[in-house]
Amino acid sequence: MRSESKGKSTLRAGKPRRSAVKSKTPPKAVAKARPGAKAERATAKAGSLLVDERIRSLGGWRAETLAKVRRLIHEADPEILEECKWIKASNPLGVPVWSHAGIVCTGESYKQVVKLTFARGASLADPRRLFNSSLDGNMRRAIDIREGEVLDAGAFKALIQAAVAENLR
Repeated sequence: MRSESKGKSTLRAGKPRRSAVKSKTPPKAVAKARPGAKAERATAKAGSLLVDERIRSLGGWRAETLAKVRRLIHEADPEILEECKWIKASNPLGVPVWSHAGIVCTGESYKQVVKLTFARGASLADPRRLFNSSLDGNMRRAIDIREGEVLDAGAFKALIQAAVAENLR
């Protein structure tokens, strides 16, 4: 059954009637302005300081390994950003994260290994077989570095560059 209107306008339930009087309050801003270059540099510097503190807190071979990895990451991509994420009571310094158009990799330390997890590692070619952990996942892949192991610097830099390129696609 259709009801036909004869020139009369009817209100539908749930739709409020619009006022003919305009509001005197200005409309709210939809989006905040993007921070300037100065703010971005300050944020990047703060992130680097947190990563510095995280490395210092480790001490021993794990600190040396994470510091070396960090240097290689910056050599592979000088524009990469670093910060510490997932800060919580059980991990007050957080997890070092390197990003360029998305997360490239994270650097976690455990008692026996320093673990470098690549967010989109499953989609990266790994001809030198650096990935040796988290191989069953659909997205991530990881590199576990144990005390005394040496990371192939050239292959690692190529992996970082491939991860950045994948993020930029």
